[in-house]
Amino acid sequence: MPAIFDRVLPLNLIANTTIFYVAARLYLLPLVSRIRPQQILVPILLLHSTRHLGMMFLTRGATYPGLPQEFAYPAAFGDLLTAVLALVTIPIVLRGSSLAKPAVWLFNIVGTIDLVAAITLATIHNAPVAMGPSYWIPAFWVPLLLVTHYVTFVLLRRRGDL
Repeated sequence: MPAIFDRVLPLNLIANTTIFYVAARLYLLPLVSRIRPQQILVPILLLHSTRHLGMMFLTRGATYPGLPQEFAYPAAFGDLLTAVLALVTIPIVLRGSSLAKPAVWLFNIVGTIDLVAAITLATIHNAPVAMGPSYWIPAFWVPLLLVTHYVTFVLLRRRGDL
């Protein structure tokens, strides 16, 4: 197979991020001024609570031999940390606690940095060629997560409480 096909992941990442961004602009962001922030944030936090799936980068069978550890470990544990932060933040947001906004900021910053770092490390270490079945994570899942982090930043920049 030509080596050019080893570079399909950036195309998937950009295309799917664009598609999810268009969907958010059409269907989600118009609701920001009309509904309570919790109604948007809680589903986003639930979605990010499943980021424990990033641990697949450490699992035999989900990746091919040779997946660079310099990518796999930070990506897996960064996702796990973000999943825990998202899950812990849900009840704080639902209670309307004064800690809600700081908790959501923490989750969103950590989660965004994790994704940017994972994309960077995957590129530097040429990880896509060894991702195997876990390739769907950066091809589909990461674009959705990036866009929901963006939506969360939009919500956080609004005045008032969450």
